[in-house]
Amino acid sequence: MHTQHGTFQTPVFMPVGTQATVKAVTPENLIEMNAQIILGNTYHLYIRPGHELIKQFGGLHEFMHWDRPILTDSGGFQIFSLKELAKITERGATFRSHLDGSKLFLGPEEAVQIQEALGSDIMMCLDTCIPYPATRDETIKATDLTSRWARRCREAQTDTGQLLFGIVQGGMFPDLRQEHALALIDIGFDGYAIGGLSVGEDKSLMQEMTEAVIPHLPVEYPRYLMGVGTPEDLVEGVYRGVDMFDCVMPTRNARNGTLFTSTGKITIKNARFRDDKAPLDANCSCYTCRNYSRAYLRHLFQCREILSYHLNTIHNLHYYLNLMAEMRAAIERDQFSAFRNDFYGRLACE
Repeated sequence: MHTQHGTFQTPVFMPVGTQATVKAVTPENLIEMNAQIILGNTYHLYIRPGHELIKQFGGLHEFMHWDRPILTDSGGFQIFSLKELAKITERGATFRSHLDGSKLFLGPEEAVQIQEALGSDIMMCLDTCIPYPATRDETIKATDLTSRWARRCREAQTDTGQLLFGIVQGGMFPDLRQEHALALIDIGFDGYAIGGLSVGEDKSLMQEMTEAVIPHLPVEYPRYLMGVGTPEDLVEGVYRGVDMFDCVMPTRNARNGTLFTSTGKITIKNARFRDDKAPLDANCSCYTCRNYSRAYLRHLFQCREILSYHLNTIHNLHYYLNLMAEMRAAIERDQFSAFRNDFYGRLACE
């Protein structure tokens, strides 16, 4: 995938840098672990420090000292999360700031304008997220609104060279998902995301919806499964044809002491690690595993030392990014099925 700030290979995982930072790590840490692209969030940056301020600094790349690609989410999911503070109309979303309660507005045109000011390489259309569960009538109404908003986003886009992705909604109804995918393709975007999943539904239902949409999205454009997920979700998503992923799980779990390894998850606070001299993962080459024991990492976490968040986040992100690199290599060898079987075999060894 070619962007204004470089090329990235897929399938790819994007570390989440909601507020112009991937929590607990530096851009140099991210480069060392070969993060190809990161994610920022329109809603949060619009509220603080403001897109106009970021534009004065030359855009998000200059502001946060990151010269590789950035994708910005439109803010639709955050507005969805603020149900009590937001009102959705044809024009857009009126909502209250979660910081100070001030009244704000975000419509399709504003979402594009803000993202253009941020200077992200990939912008996302503003969409209407659908709660789970939702009736068919509720889903149709919200999905149709997302279609109208998507067209307005495309029309609002100016000649900045930034890419714009549409977001497929349709709830948990395969036929509505497929219809919406075709409607977005008719508008024409630079990539297509699958939104509205990982919102409380079972894994099997999430996979069913992914399978329903993917065959209807053009293979020459990247296909992005938003907000997903666990290592198993990534493997299953790639297996079904997904190209791009993002999720807060590796960073958030790191701060909560849950660490991913090649044989499964570790809860570092557990007493059994108190005098464990081994690294987190003997198969991992990250900075944390090269230099620190499980016992030391447990000590830091128990003391709530800031270094705990830093070292744990380095490991979890390295694990995710390395997993994607392994999948890309397996695809190039035409051995993805064998990789998938080996992945689950390793987890079963724990």
